[in-house]
Amino acid sequence: MRTATVTRNTLETQITVSLNLDGSGVGRFETGVPFLDHMMDQIARHGLIDLDVVAHGDLHIDAHHTVEDIGITLGQAFAKAIGDKKGIRRYGHAYVPLDEALSRVVIDLSGRPGLSYNVEYTRASIGQFDVDLFSEFFHGFVNHGMVTLHIDNLRGVNSHHQAETIFKAFGRALRMACEADERMAGQTPSTKGTLSA
Repeated sequence: MRTATVTRNTLETQITVSLNLDGSGVGRFETGVPFLDHMMDQIARHGLIDLDVVAHGDLHIDAHHTVEDIGITLGQAFAKAIGDKKGIRRYGHAYVPLDEALSRVVIDLSGRPGLSYNVEYTRASIGQFDVDLFSEFFHGFVNHGMVTLHIDNLRGVNSHHQAETIFKAFGRALRMACEADERMAGQTPSTKGTLSA
């Protein structure tokens, strides 16, 4: 089983992430940021990843440190759980619609961090959640998960729908990239022979 638990403690946040990449999509979230919990549940459900996230952050200031540091800790746990990446597909992609919104996410478990994030939300916040924090979450994930990630919201009017299509597509693309490829059994899917930096 490809599992990991990572705890990250700073003066701003205390976070523990546990995940199972071969799970059934069960999520448990206690972060103090309800809309982020809702989005991470999309990752778990559509990625078939069992995901447990407990975070205590300086929410009396705002949600920035908590959201960014959850992305960092999730990336660290993912990197630990995916291991040497032998026998996996490596690449994943998904298009996900929700009513008028449509997003595309493409991921490469390359060992090289990189994020192309092309999203123009139709409003600055969803409830109390500042939509700018989503890019911080994904930056944290790619920099510590060591993946290349392209996120494009192709259309959308409702910002809740825009965000939800992004996170659903991210979960599905991640699931595809992590899946075993029978034809690559025991092999690293790279001509370099390694998927570290």
